[in-house]
Parts: sequence; C-alpha cells; structure tokens
Amino acid sequence: MTQVALADHGHPPSLDVDPALLEAWLVAFLRDELARRGFRKAIVGCSGGVDSAVTCFLAARALGPEHVVAVRMPYRTSSPESLAHAQLVIDALGLEGRTVDISPAVDGYLASAPDADPSRRGNVMARLRMITLFDLSAALRALPLGTGNKTERLFGYFTWHADDSPPVNPLGDLFKTQVWALARHLGVPDVIVEKPASADLIAGQTDEGDFGISYQQADRILNWLLTGHRPEELVARGFAAADVERVRKRVAGTHWKRRLPAVAMVSPTAIGEAYLRPVDY
Repeated sequence: MTQVALADHGHPPSLDVDPALLEAWLVAFLRDELARRGFRKAIVGCSGGVDSAVTCFLAARALGPEHVVAVRMPYRTSSPESLAHAQLVIDALGLEGRTVDISPAVDGYLASAPDADPSRRGNVMARLRMITLFDLSAALRALPLGTGNKTERLFGYFTWHADDSPPVNPLGDLFKTQVWALARHLGVPDVIVEKPASADLIAGQTDEGDFGISYQQADRILNWLLTGHRPEELVARGFAAADVERVRKRVAGTHWKRRLPAVAMVSPTAIGEAYLRPVDY
C-alpha cells in the first residue's frame, strides 16, 4: 500500500480563540459598521439558539441594550422552548423585544401548495422571517444583523436570500465551536449554549443530525481543508475518509450560495465583476 505524502505546510491555525480579545474586536466591528452606514440601532432575529443569542449580546455591548431590537418570529409548529430561550436573552440584556407570528403569512402562501415538502415549507418560513426583519428595520431605522456562523455558511446550511441576507454579520468568520466558546465568555445562558443546535423547522430536527457529523469534527476537517490540505492528507492524518468526503461535498456543492448572482458581462464595468471600489477587494 502506497503511503500518502503529507503536505509540507504544517498544521492549520488553532480553532482555540481568545474570547476577551474576540469580544473586543467584534464589538468594535459592530460599532464601526453601523456608524459607517448611518445607523444607531440594530435589529436581530432572536431564535432562541446560540448564534442569535451571541449576536444579541455583542450588539448590546456595542450599542447599548436600548439600541437593540430582538424579534421572535415563531411559526405555529415552532418549539415553545425556542420562544422561551429567546425571551431569556431579551430579559437578560434588557432589550426591546418584539414577537411576530409568521403563521398566517406562511399558511396563506402555502394554501396554494398543499403538497409542499418540509424543505419548501422551511424555506418559506425562513424567507418570511427575513421579510419581517427587513420591514421592521425600515420602520424602526435599525440595521439587520446576521447570525450565521462559518460552519453553517460553508455547509450551505441556510436559505438563500434569507438567513444570510443581513448586511452585517459579526459571526460569519467564526466556526460553530468558536461561537460556543464566545457564548460561554459572554454569559449566554447555559441552557442555550448546551442544547443541540436546531433550525427548529421540523420537530426533533437537529443540525448535526442533518449533517451526519458533529460540529466539533466538521470544524476540525473544515479548518484543514480551508488552509489548503487535500482530503487524502486528512485521511492519512487519521480523519475518517467518509467524514472528510461528507464535508468536502457539502462545501463544494453549496459554493453558489455564498456568491452574488452571476451577471452576464456585456461591458467592462459590470458591477461586482469588473467595477470594484478599493473596499470591495
């Protein structure tokens, strides 16, 4: 059996973070991004999960809790636990909380599609939530903040033009395991940090169940792949071949979700293709 030669560029950066330094950087990032856009308030879809909780905690520290609006947007089949956990965050931080039941809007649309499968229904819910968030943003003059972490974004585990739509996202370059570490540092309630991550679209559904791999293992594999190591190198280092391939396929198969719409270039100044300001590089 031929041994696979390992790459000469060593190990990837550690997944360990300095939570205090990370908090300081992300708080400064939020202050700068809102000021640059002319906003004094932020609005967050507060789902009761750890990502939205961390985003709320960071926003409250960056702007002051009186300048953060947390919106719960349940559907009639949503877990009562999710609503309760979102309220824990609102109460712990003293945020302005709002609750918008999206059930009538979702059911009204899906009445014409009674055979819609759970995936379609989940996408409708996600897009209705983003419509709600952006409409309240306009009403309250509050900038929407994204809550998607790096692992979810790399796996394409979000609804296109929904979860990843907000213009500012403090967590987008943090793997899920790093979000958990930051959450513990910020004081997010343990019941939120320790529960299984779930999109709460189907009863009993969990992220890791959908992935077929734990976040801890997925993050380790992603960290190696993103720093230029080949799948066969990871297998030679002891990672299960099936896990490496599962992660590789998810990243490769969802690349389109992380890009702006493809534009047919007919001029030398196509926006996003050739016409780039220095800040776009």
